[in-house]
Amino acid sequence: MRLLHTSDLHLGQNFLGQSREAEHAAFLDWLIGQVREHQVDAVLVAGDVFDTGTPPSYAREQYNQFIVALRDTGARLVVLGGNHDSPAMLSESRGLLARLDTLVVPTLLAEPGEHVHRIPGRAGAPGMILCAVPFIRARDVARSEAGQSADDKRGAMMEGIAAHYARIHAAAVAMREAEAAPLPIVATGHLTTVGASTSDSVREIYVGSLNAFPTSAFPPAAYIALGHIHQPQKVGGLEHIRYSGSPIPLSFDEVGQVKQVLLVELDGEQLQSVTPLPVPRFRVLARVAGTLAGLPQQLADVAAQVPAGQRGWVEVTVEIDDYLPDLQSRIAALVEALPLEVLRIRRKRSSITAVIEADAGQHLDELQPREVFAQRLAQEQELPEERVVELHACFEQVLADIEGGEPA
Repeated sequence: MRLLHTSDLHLGQNFLGQSREAEHAAFLDWLIGQVREHQVDAVLVAGDVFDTGTPPSYAREQYNQFIVALRDTGARLVVLGGNHDSPAMLSESRGLLARLDTLVVPTLLAEPGEHVHRIPGRAGAPGMILCAVPFIRARDVARSEAGQSADDKRGAMMEGIAAHYARIHAAAVAMREAEAAPLPIVATGHLTTVGASTSDSVREIYVGSLNAFPTSAFPPAAYIALGHIHQPQKVGGLEHIRYSGSPIPLSFDEVGQVKQVLLVELDGEQLQSVTPLPVPRFRVLARVAGTLAGLPQQLADVAAQVPAGQRGWVEVTVEIDDYLPDLQSRIAALVEALPLEVLRIRRKRSSITAVIEADAGQHLDELQPREVFAQRLAQEQELPEERVVELHACFEQVLADIEGGEPA
């Protein structure tokens, strides 16, 4: 069985006012090419197909076109709902897409057996048994009770998720025994695990309830395909528990990452190998930092990497102690003749100046909404922990409504 593991496509993402449509189209075309080249049996998308619960029409069209193109390769597709995805939206076409050899699991279902599927290989090959676990919402596995502490809620959440994994895995083992065939069991998930490295674009999905899910609580599957963390990585150094990461950088702090999808080889009940397939860079994104005098050379170096006919996107951090009201126009002048677009400008003061002016605050355009809320909440020193957890949850609900996604 040959499986291609990817996740966190975030189709329809609005990146500081810019559309990622062209990059996503290029990635999906490249992915189809990899499926053909490596004769992949199934492609697994481990959550966050879309960036919001109400994606733009072009993103839905990309999704549909990808499904049709993938079916023409002979490979099957498995789509798991993530915390950014709307279960209702993914569910609406679930029956139709099943006719196109596409399995969609939008949310946690009523019975464990509904998450267990036999995924055949090409030309009658044995295939695998899949524990198709999407993003699990807190309300699906734990009830809030009066008098619960934050630790109680965290423990209940972890136990609830672990219990669901155990029941689903037990159903998969029963299916394998019924078929009397040495089939590998593959599990999925969309969550944060202990030790995972995150980035700015990763939303905390279990605010106040679960910081990270321990690897010991996963079932004994041959391979566990995870989503939600955008940096590709092994979990706890384990070969068989992996985040594929997002296929394109979704924030400027992901610029240095080598994006990849994972080619997973399974034979019998065992994992044979996991091979990263590096994803090409479809647009130049860069971060530059320095004084006004040093920026022109750095920007020129970035511009030299931009293919003809394209424009690169840049975040500029200016190291300056003086307040310059015309800083934005000065930076614009530096890139006027270059194939670059500056999407964000930050100011960085010297350490001495930063200490002197610490009480002066930061510019709002240098902060993310969660940072603003966290700083404001930190000023309320007498709030009990339970109240802080509640306020964070309410804030995430409001932010999710604004972003058009699912609440955290």
